[in-house]
Amino acid sequence: MTRKNSVLSLKVLSNKKARKWIWLGLAALVAFQIYYVQEMIAALILFAVLFGVTLLVVALLFALDLAGQRAAAWAEPQAIKTAHAVAQKWTLVGDLRKRLLHHQHSETAQ
Repeated sequence: MTRKNSVLSLKVLSNKKARKWIWLGLAALVAFQIYYVQEMIAALILFAVLFGVTLLVVALLFALDLAGQRAAAWAEPQAIKTAHAVAQKWTLVGDLRKRLLHHQHSETAQ
């Protein structure tokens, strides 16, 4: 009878140990899965932030390029008008200089 009792208690003990290890294994599996999911979420957040920063930099460069093109399109006719005005004034100054030099030269010759 003691032998039967001891065999029965070994089975129960073995069964309890097996259940304990199964539960520990399942808990470890769940913990590893949670850790993996946390890592993946952290990586997703990191890449989303990096993508957002890259998007902002590209959008800023695009806006600067567009503003530069518009400024150049606005400034080109203004620069042409200014260049023509300067050329006309330079011609007038040249003519005035020639007259003044000719006038001074003729006064000193007399």
